[in-house]
Amino acid sequence: MGVPAFYRWLAEKYPLIVSDVVEEEAVEIDGIKIPVDTSKPNPNNLEYDNLYLDMNGIIHPCFHPEDRPSPTTFEEVFQCMFDYIDRLFVMVRPRKLLYMAIDGVAPRAKMNQQRSRRFRSAKDASDAAAEEEKLREEFEREGRRLPPKIDSQVFDSNVITPGTEFMGVLSIALQYYVHMRLNYDAGWKNIKVILSDANVPGEGEHKIMSYIRLQRNLPGFDPNTRHCLYGLDADLIMLGLATHEVHFSILREVVFTPGQQDKCFLCGQMGHMASDCEGKAKKRAGEFDEKGDGFVKKPYQFLHIWILREYLEFEMRIPNPPFEIDLERIVDDFIFICFFVGNDFLPHMPTLEIREGAINLLMAVYKKEFRSLDGYLTDGCKPNLRRVEQFIQAVGSFEDKIFQKRARLNQRQAERIKGDKARKKRMDDEAPTILPESLVPVERFNRSRLASGPVPSPFQSNGGRSAPPPQKVRRTSSGSSIGAAIVDVENSLEPDENENKEELKTKLKEVIREKSDAFNSDNPEEDKVKLGEPGWRERYYEEKFSVTTIEEMERLRKDVVLKYTEGLCWVMHYYMEGVCSWQWFYPYHYAPFASDLKDLGELDIKFELGTPFKPFNQLLGVFPAASAHALPERYRTLMTDPNSPIIDFYPTDFEVDMNGKRYSWQGIAKLPFIDEKRLLEAVSEVEFTLTDEEKRRNSMMSDMLFIATSHRLAELIFSLDNHCRQLNERERLDFKVKIRPELSDGMNGYLTPCSGETHPPVFRSPVEDMEDILDNQVICCIYRLPDAHEHITRPPPGVIFPNKIVNIGDLKPPPALWHEDNGRRPMHNHNTNYYNNNNNNSNHQGRHLGDAARRLVNRNLDRRTDREGYQTGDDVHTQHHHHHHHHHPGYDYNQPPPPYVPQVPYQHGGGHMAPPHGVQGYAQPHQAPYQSRGGYQPHGTSGRFPSDPYPVQSRGGHRDSRGGGYSGNYNQHHQQQQLQHWNGQGGSEHYNPREYGDQHHRHQQGDRRGGGGRESQHRDRY
Repeated sequence: MGVPAFYRWLAEKYPLIVSDVVEEEAVEIDGIKIPVDTSKPNPNNLEYDNLYLDMNGIIHPCFHPEDRPSPTTFEEVFQCMFDYIDRLFVMVRPRKLLYMAIDGVAPRAKMNQQRSRRFRSAKDASDAAAEEEKLREEFEREGRRLPPKIDSQVFDSNVITPGTEFMGVLSIALQYYVHMRLNYDAGWKNIKVILSDANVPGEGEHKIMSYIRLQRNLPGFDPNTRHCLYGLDADLIMLGLATHEVHFSILREVVFTPGQQDKCFLCGQMGHMASDCEGKAKKRAGEFDEKGDGFVKKPYQFLHIWILREYLEFEMRIPNPPFEIDLERIVDDFIFICFFVGNDFLPHMPTLEIREGAINLLMAVYKKEFRSLDGYLTDGCKPNLRRVEQFIQAVGSFEDKIFQKRARLNQRQAERIKGDKARKKRMDDEAPTILPESLVPVERFNRSRLASGPVPSPFQSNGGRSAPPPQKVRRTSSGSSIGAAIVDVENSLEPDENENKEELKTKLKEVIREKSDAFNSDNPEEDKVKLGEPGWRERYYEEKFSVTTIEEMERLRKDVVLKYTEGLCWVMHYYMEGVCSWQWFYPYHYAPFASDLKDLGELDIKFELGTPFKPFNQLLGVFPAASAHALPERYRTLMTDPNSPIIDFYPTDFEVDMNGKRYSWQGIAKLPFIDEKRLLEAVSEVEFTLTDEEKRRNSMMSDMLFIATSHRLAELIFSLDNHCRQLNERERLDFKVKIRPELSDGMNGYLTPCSGETHPPVFRSPVEDMEDILDNQVICCIYRLPDAHEHITRPPPGVIFPNKIVNIGDLKPPPALWHEDNGRRPMHNHNTNYYNNNNNNSNHQGRHLGDAARRLVNRNLDRRTDREGYQTGDDVHTQHHHHHHHHHPGYDYNQPPPPYVPQVPYQHGGGHMAPPHGVQGYAQPHQAPYQSRGGYQPHGTSGRFPSDPYPVQSRGGHRDSRGGGYSGNYNQHHQQQQLQHWNGQGGSEHYNPREYGDQHHRHQQGDRRGGGGRESQHRDRY
């Protein structure tokens, strides 16, 4: 899914879903930094129970940051990550759980994308190195000194992949970090911490989703658990919706577009504009600013899923629906249709581009076709293929217009850019001859725009005369030696060297970007498909799939459609319930057209679960030969030896099909697909050569749970460790005890003893310059998820919905569909918009109103129709802004959650169990611990048993006995269920789907006669 395109589209269309994070900063007193007390209430007036971190959204920014110099050692990466997590923790302040999930081995469907990214990364790095060498030679010819290159441990970002030594060391560093915070930070004392590292299979965000899904609807689960998920992928929004948890927020950085950040062109520093510049020197970090500490922190935002659900309830209303609408099914369908604009598992469909308003088109078609669909597109994790076909065929009917407009715009863009470049070149060739007097220095005015006038700059003194620049070479005293003078000169040149280095980096970025721009190519790639011109479909299959005859084309098209439809079913299952097949993948580089998806109802789609790859096998599957250094020696030869049986998997050069895109990174890398059978056969010849350490890195493990010894769950862990002390490793691995949710703040699952010490008295620091933990009060064990059960795709019984804040007036008017929009603003709406075909009364006549003016009019005039043609009244527009008149209290995020009494009695009963006195006095095992973890081997690392065989079904959610079939007519026998009401069991809160159509209008009319009280109550309930 386009990042940040999808997030930006969503935030602009539904602005109330986003709120800026209020961030409390640490203070410094007498040179001593006082950290934020995270045990105090959250300044955002939001109290969260659980914080989930998609750790790859932290590792990558710390490994190759964009706003500061890159680190050179793993220790610097780890320290940056610790600071990063601290900052997120201060923002959210979870009260029950912190879950840190690192990407483990991915399903094969994702590995194809990973392979493409890593090959492209290696190729880009090679090209950049060659360009840098040319620039260095150019600087040397000009006599401009540069600092020598520094050897770095972080030269290859491809090591951020399961199975590498870096990922093994990272796990140990994070264990140390968790021990530090649980021991010394008051805000961490009462929380549980789960670390799911790279040895646990699955993508980080999907491991988090498995945890959330499998906690729901179990004894002790609090339906009002408040979740916050951090990550950079737009997919997280869809995953949050798919949980059907109401109290759910996504935390992410505000993504800056080029030129959006505040940067002063006078002093070159970030954080202020030129009009506010005070002329202060840049703060240096390190002797020559080599650490780059003077960066500006990016701001963060919360995206609230419960508000997005409110928007969708308004946005996806169906005029005169054939049956009562279920918002939860609408949400699932919204998730599904968004897959068509992009996901990580299927190539991009040529019909739909998110920047061309593709989601607006999909939503418009969905609403128009809904009555004739005779039901929803999906039922939980299973698409109804007959309905999907009808829907996507309606989308495909616009392909000609979409392609024709795209071709026109691309032609105009190419001509404009070439013209701009030609003008710029002519201007560069003409040197300025006069400096006009009107170009004067800038005067700083308080909070004003830049002003021009014959006045001195704030950096000028001495009556307007510029102060002389500081001398770069210190003068030596008469007693100084010649040698000292030489040293002074050399020292004074080092800042110049670093300035030259920064200029070189800037030039290098410009050169690389220019070279990646297809418009700069002397031999631009010819567009042989010519989408929009007659015959585009045949040319597409001929060029992209290398077929020539009509018979071959039809046979291939059917197979492409089958595999793509399998992919849609696979992705929906993955988002809703987890992996349904570890081995399935889409075997083509290109997708079909929307109009090609025909006869889907005849397809019978099934999946086999299978097992994940081992970490080293995945490395062989996704790494280019340039990253072979991260693999064991004998595995490297499989990638580099010309006689290797799989050497064809590792081309050093490969075709990149621009496919109509402008920049090379947007193109399609046409790499050969991995043949799993051949790869495993080759591995079988070298696997026996692995050392014990390498075997551990190549094994599958389970999550680790950390708590303070004062936690209520500590006694259970101590008793488990004592019970299993005499067992051998295999017996310890197989032994597990069920968690009592009353001891764990409602968390369910199983505990297994770890292979190292449960409670090491000393935890040695694996990070240089960080202290050891000498009186450790943290214990650890293995955590396993609850048994697989069905994911119920609706809010759980007992949930309290937040007070509603979205009003029909808060929705922006539907935009013209991209392919119909000629860019002009009509004086009158002639009802040509596809959105409004059924809404004859919703047109605004005359000139268009701005958003603020339109909302003002909507809220102050008694409009009898809304934009969809529904009757409305003053009460409809005002009720959301007077929450104190509501008939139920709603949910107050300013207050801590009320104590939750489970509705299902606990199986084990019992009350709270206090930790034993003097728990640190428990006897400790004396065997050499932590030999099961890779890289660093500090005293205190939580060792784990490799899980063999790995219970892959534990992360796959529920799979019914039908074997995952996706028959085209699957949902027909569920139509009766769609008409049923679902009643909650949480006291007075009942799930009551909103009534639309005539019944909805009758309620409104009756309520207006009776004073509006009943309408207010009705609209506040689902």
